Amino acid sequence: MRHILSLLLENEAGALSRVAGLFSARAFNIESLTVAPTEDPTVSRMTLVTSGSDEIMEQITKHLNKLIDVIKVIDLNDSRHIERELLLIKLVAKNNNREEIKRLVDIFRGRIIDVTENTYTIEMTGNGEKVDAFIETLDKKIILEVVRSGISGISRGDKGI
Repeated sequence: MRHILSLLLENEAGALSRVAGLFSARAFNIESLTVAPTEDPTVSRMTLVTSGSDEIMEQITKHLNKLIDVIKVIDLNDSRHIERELLLIKLVAKNNNREEIKRLVDIFRGRIIDVTENTYTIEMTGNGEKVDAFIETLDKKIILEVVRSGISGISRGDKGI
């Protein structure tokens, strides 16, 4: 089962590598990883997507909590949460397909952020399923480049991590 872990950790050199090393040493796969400073510049928030049974997730959480840089770990799957991913995609947009691409972008609520004579670059946010669905609707021959941010997530409601 897919799990989204949200971690607060000290914003110090080596913190990311220690978390990644923990996963590597135990042969756990990281499917997606995003890290950025929070409102407190001494603290970073890491959102990590991995898969495993409840027992494996409990083991991962215990190991993460033992790391000196880790302040707090929560599994967003344990409560209601919001998740988003950013997609940047560059497409061949020539005369015959420019309008069709615009229609698709509108349907998926994306934005064309760069236009050249031969290409469109599109920005889109949403859950992973929406991003996947958009990519699947496109003719593979027109895709020049795809960049995905990985998932960022936050729990719903009044409480923060």
